[in-house]
Amino acid sequence: MEIEHPLILSVWLNAFLHKGFALFGWHTEGDIVPPYILMAFLSALLIVLFFKLTVKNLSLFPGKIQNLLEMIYRFFQGIVDDFIGHDGRRFIPVLGTLGMFIVVSNLLGLFPEMGSPTANLNVTAGCALFIFFYYHSQGIRKHGFLGYLRTFCGPALWMAPIFAPIELISHFSRPLSLSIRLFCNIFGEDLVIIIIATLVPFIAPLPIMALAIITSVLQGMIFVILSAIYLSGAIAEEH
Repeated sequence: MEIEHPLILSVWLNAFLHKGFALFGWHTEGDIVPPYILMAFLSALLIVLFFKLTVKNLSLFPGKIQNLLEMIYRFFQGIVDDFIGHDGRRFIPVLGTLGMFIVVSNLLGLFPEMGSPTANLNVTAGCALFIFFYYHSQGIRKHGFLGYLRTFCGPALWMAPIFAPIELISHFSRPLSLSIRLFCNIFGEDLVIIIIATLVPFIAPLPIMALAIITSVLQGMIFVILSAIYLSGAIAEEH
């Protein structure tokens, strides 16, 4: 859901910033830091802290936390191997970071006084545009600028008037599809939970929240898989 209701963290932060600017004689109104920006920053901070704290004590005989870390890595490695190939493992840090951010952002809205930043179209569009420019940059890096443009022309140059418009429409529709799919799923999910919690609090929302945990992870996985497919197409020898 787009975070429009006031969140305690957001209220505190913006009140602090308003007072800080007032000390310099600057008059400010409204939210200096929108709630969805604060929640997105919190999602990123949680991921950084989690990995910073858990990678300190890695050992030859892994414990539960290290097993969890290895499961996360192998999950993204499996996606990359299946859709890009062994050479695509260099993309694991990018796809893994993006996937973790989306999953944590999706789940954040299930906690009291928190909100899902991915329930705001600005955040999902940012993620989609990032992967859009990233896979194109990798395609240019692999084929060269002119060589990458050539991949939009079809199997023969004389077919470019037919293939080029189709390819351009296909590529420019991808960030739109990625951003709207993720936004609508998380927005609708959070909206249903809020409505049910308003009508019948405490117990009734629990089954929906349990389902939301699954769909939150699933949406992150779908985003990563589609991103891997786009990367695979951009760096393929034959497009």
